[in-house]
Parts: sequence; structure tokens; C-alpha cells
Amino acid sequence: MSDSTAGGSTAPNPDVASVERIIHAPAKAIFAVLADPTRHHEIDGSGTVREAKDTPRKLTLGSTFGMSMRWGLPYSMTNTVVEFEQDRRIAWQTTGAMPLIGRFIGGRIWRYELEPTTGGTRVRESWDISQEKFKAAVRPMRQRTLTSMAATLDRLEELLGKRS
Repeated sequence: MSDSTAGGSTAPNPDVASVERIIHAPAKAIFAVLADPTRHHEIDGSGTVREAKDTPRKLTLGSTFGMSMRWGLPYSMTNTVVEFEQDRRIAWQTTGAMPLIGRFIGGRIWRYELEPTTGGTRVRESWDISQEKFKAAVRPMRQRTLTSMAATLDRLEELLGKRS
């Protein structure tokens, strides 16, 4: 869509990639989906998210939740909410679900920022690898991640948006 910025990062940090667009829905409705991990598979633009496990129904600061994933092979991630401002911002940091794997994999932060605007809400999704354990292993996924994030915002629009 014309209001997606999937071509590159809007942040000055090379370890942060972001996409944003206007979604024609109120911030409260968008945030409700983002703060409910059982709904993340509905909006995932990468096709890797399967189902939430061991999760509270609604996330708050410090909440942890598991996610069953599949990218070629099935795997699981554990996520901890590290930023939370009701109806404005939510971010979680991922680690490998198994302790041994968690030592080597994870640290990236998935962040959503919501800003009410004329006609809806500006939604920015960011992939922040500044705390990733092995940045060199995930940096090559940047372009694929930007494409997937743009697809996630498209799916949010399809799920919640009010088209004119």
C-alpha cells in the first residue's frame, strides 16, 4: 500500500528496521489485538507464527508468553514484554524457549507504536536487533523481515480497518 514504508528503516540505528502505515481503526482496537498473543497468528505476515502457549490473555509490562513457530522446522520462542503503554506502545523481547538454545538465540525486540491520526491510527512496527545475541546471524534477514512486517500491517488493516 502507498502508506507502508517497507523499503527501509525510519530509525537512525542500523540495528532497527521499521515499517509504518495508517490503519483505519482506533488505536484501542489495534492494541487489543497486539496485547493478546492468542491472536498474533491472525496478523503475522511472515507465516511463521503458529500459536501462543503459556500466556496470559492480555499482556502487560513484564508478562511472558510462549509462541510456537515454524520456519522450515517447528520451534518455540519465549517472549517478555519490555515496553508497555496502554493503547500506544507494546514491545516484547524474544529468547529461545529451551535454556541451552536461549543462550545463543534471541534478544531481538518486536515493537509496535500507535499514534492516533486523522482517519485512523499510524502504526509502526519495528524489529530491533540491538540486543540480539548473534547479530551477524540475523542481519541478513533484514529485507525479508521488512517485507513480513509490511504484510503484518496489511493483515491488521484487513482484520480491523474500515475501508472507505
